[in-house]
Amino acid sequence: MTALTFLFSAAAVMLGVLATITVWAPRRLGVKLVALTVALLFLPLWYAALADLLSRPKPVALEWWLTAEEATVLGGVLKEGEGIYLWLQIEGVEEPRAYVLPWDRGLAEQLQKAMREAEEGNGRLKMRLPFEPSWDNHEPKFYAPPQPAPPPKEVLPPPKVYVPEEEA
Repeated sequence: MTALTFLFSAAAVMLGVLATITVWAPRRLGVKLVALTVALLFLPLWYAALADLLSRPKPVALEWWLTAEEATVLGGVLKEGEGIYLWLQIEGVEEPRAYVLPWDRGLAEQLQKAMREAEEGNGRLKMRLPFEPSWDNHEPKFYAPPQPAPPPKEVLPPPKVYVPEEEA
């Protein structure tokens, strides 16, 4: 199940409680029917709003449940004055997610530099503490990890040498 299912289910239960209160309230029948109709029309509207939000990048400041020490940056787009849009793969999360950071020129330059380094190296790009605001400028937020060392070569046994029987 996705977060959409849980959020929608919680909203539906809360709406059911409100609809029950509406039906049992000491009001005229017309007022009760209008309130019940509005409650029932709210459900598809709420589902459509949640489904639409799934396709939009989430502001990093609104990531309340997920924590991560680092994330792999799969892609990024810089829109000057608007934001830094990132496609992140977070360890422990099955699918990649889209996020938007507030525009920061220094952070944008850091991302571009790290992207260039990643292209020249192993092609991977990492981001430290993606969901925590930091005033620490000593460590870069984006970096290209060093290329891993190749695996050690296998040591083969020495070749067998043929010795003719006459010489033996």
